Amino acid sequence: MLSEISAIISTTLIPTLELRASIPLGIGLGVPWLLVFFIAVLTNIVLGPIIFMLIGRFIHLFEQNKRFEKYYNKIIERTQRKIHKYTEKYGEWAIAAFIAIPLPGSGSYSGALAAYLIGLSFRKFVISNLIGVTIAGVLVTMISLGIYSLV
Repeated sequence: MLSEISAIISTTLIPTLELRASIPLGIGLGVPWLLVFFIAVLTNIVLGPIIFMLIGRFIHLFEQNKRFEKYYNKIIERTQRKIHKYTEKYGEWAIAAFIAIPLPGSGSYSGALAAYLIGLSFRKFVISNLIGVTIAGVLVTMISLGIYSLV
């Protein structure tokens, strides 16, 4: 059982796969679905804020290069200006919805990057990530249970 749990956690940590792959994997390995759900969702919820903070540190390293900083600031400021009114109104809900979409490529990694780039606060991202990951976990679990019940 420990190796199955390790497989669930490891798969959840892989960018673009996350719980969208780890939940079907865990259920397919015979781990009780409720345990799979909690392991995958909790791992993904913890992952989001870590990625958000790492993105900030990573960008900060590149900002020490004046060319990068000038180019980066120009693009980010222009983008944030264009979407400011939408970010203020829908920012955290849009990120939560984006994270919740149960497709590869939408999840905590890409949600953290999007939240950082639009200037969403860490606190708002954590809430968005919590909501989005939970919804994605429920959807993927339901889909996986439905598919496995057909087999």
